Amino acid sequence: LFPISAASSTPRNKQNCPPLGLESLRVDDSQIQASSYQRSGLGPHRGRLNIQSGIEDGDLYDGAWCAEYKDRHQWLEVDALHLTLFTGVILQGRNSIWSWDWVETYKVQMSNDSVTWHTSMNGTQEALFEGNQNPETPVLGLLPVPTVARFIRINPQTWYSNGTVCLRAEILGCRVHDPSDIYSAHESGSKDALDFRHHNYKEMRKLMKSVTEECPDITRVYTIGRSYMGLKLYVMEISDNPGKHEIGEPEFRYVAGMHGNEALGRELVLNLMQYMCKEYKKGNQRIVRLVTETRIHLLPSMNPDGYEEAYVKGSELSGWAEGRYSFEGIDLNHNFPDLNNIMWDTEEKAADKSKVPNHYIPIPEYYTKEDATVAPETRAVISWMQDIPFVLSANLHGGELVVTYPFDCTRDWAPQEDTPTADNAFFRWLASVYASTNLVMANPDRRICHYEEFQSHNNIINGGAWHTVPGSMNDFSYLHTNCFEVTVELSCDKFPHVSELPIEWENNKESLLVYMEQVNLGIKGVVRDKLTKKGIADAIIKVEDHDHDIRSATDGDYWRLLNPGEYKVIVWAVGYFPSMRRCNVGMEPNPTICDFILTKTPIQRLKEIRAKGGKIPQDLQLRLRALRLRKLRASTKAINRRREGQRMRRARSSQAWKA
Repeated sequence: LFPISAASSTPRNKQNCPPLGLESLRVDDSQIQASSYQRSGLGPHRGRLNIQSGIEDGDLYDGAWCAEYKDRHQWLEVDALHLTLFTGVILQGRNSIWSWDWVETYKVQMSNDSVTWHTSMNGTQEALFEGNQNPETPVLGLLPVPTVARFIRINPQTWYSNGTVCLRAEILGCRVHDPSDIYSAHESGSKDALDFRHHNYKEMRKLMKSVTEECPDITRVYTIGRSYMGLKLYVMEISDNPGKHEIGEPEFRYVAGMHGNEALGRELVLNLMQYMCKEYKKGNQRIVRLVTETRIHLLPSMNPDGYEEAYVKGSELSGWAEGRYSFEGIDLNHNFPDLNNIMWDTEEKAADKSKVPNHYIPIPEYYTKEDATVAPETRAVISWMQDIPFVLSANLHGGELVVTYPFDCTRDWAPQEDTPTADNAFFRWLASVYASTNLVMANPDRRICHYEEFQSHNNIINGGAWHTVPGSMNDFSYLHTNCFEVTVELSCDKFPHVSELPIEWENNKESLLVYMEQVNLGIKGVVRDKLTKKGIADAIIKVEDHDHDIRSATDGDYWRLLNPGEYKVIVWAVGYFPSMRRCNVGMEPNPTICDFILTKTPIQRLKEIRAKGGKIPQDLQLRLRALRLRKLRASTKAINRRREGQRMRRARSSQAWKA
């Protein structure tokens, strides 16, 4: 062992070294051992900071390492695989809805060979570290003297009186260079020169400003509202014509930080805007194509109040939930209008389900009242969705490794039930695109994060099949706007240490780019008036056998995401005759152009002319006369058929009476 003198060590009030990676799964199960354990579900591999338990106690995935015996000879051991300067331990109790267990005090022992152990000393006495007072709050214990060793043990001394010896932990330590260590090969980070660190509100704002200064021709920063505490919700726009919607160009968005403590998404979005700026300037054709063909919007922090709360504690000490909710205590992913049940209830009551709206479902009146429990952050995002005709989006979360797709809310309030949309096949494609290109999700040998195994589902799952989420942003986006949205759970660790950020960027970089490129799949076009050639807003675009319509934007342009195939598409608008055409979507990653020309009905033309006080043209008079004549003939035929039917019934009745 090599103790480091206090004079040469980092001050005790700081976390000198990064975590070894128990929480992030960098530390393999094989590196963790214990003196004993109650059963496999409470084995040493479960002693990881912030690991979550299954619903039932007694399953294979419980929420801590728990020793079989309640005595002071129990220990949890971690093999760092190489010489490490150990500086501290972070301890947490057992995650369980049924049991309360935590360690109140403990000692730390270190070794170079896992045979001879030396206890961490505080002067001449063995150091006794303060542990937990509840199951969830992480507590940091810094070693009085940082020490170089390969193995480290946590040795509980006292524990909650009504509980048992259970803990979750993280170890802080810096790798020590050792030429003879076969495990000391340099770990890859990222070759991209990006600002890899956690950014608080001021630092985030400063970084976004620096990107706009570096790439003023393709970027713009704007705000969509404020949080409860007054922090602005900043959005970075990346486009070859920032600030303007170009006809035919699809709109894309990434939203991160809905849960403030799920910090990785925030940093990935900040990385993405830096990367696109730098690569555009280099002439990277893939990035140039994205910038010129798509209008991209990046919201790094939907819940800045929650993030600031988690940021103060830091990546290892914020726990599993601190900063998750808004300042008012609202879970923003349950805070959008529940349009699912409005649609399903209407379908059940309707005599003809085909008449029930399947898109642009209006926000219920109760939700719009001033006293409704709606966070200002949610109101801001809804207004943003209504202002911009988004086509595709992803909502970046953390704490698992899986991509979920709508519906998130189940029918009849079932806790778990596969609840597909009319576009289920395309949503599965979207989810697969991200999951299959994410370096961690795509690794068949990866360990599960907590207690759910998603690899057999290719790391994608229907939101309702995972757990029901009424009022989710994904479902609202699909039912109230034209936008398709999935949720990406980016990592097991909600708030990775700063040292993990370069690796996480590499894990997600390709996924972030290839997912944006999916905005160009399917069909797109412009719906125009035959006479004026102007675009028609709010025209309804219906794809046969797809029970989900979309609408054209203000300029008449539309985008309909579809898998390859041939589709019968019908378009209609108020005051126009409907139009139909067949559109073929190929395998190429480019949209099929399907424009529509609509002709106004004579009655609509007449209404518009009369409204302007103008003279009715002769051709329109002739068409109206012909229309009235057709209606007269049709009604006459109907009357004659009805009269003929009545006459025949009377005749049959008369014959029957005579007989």
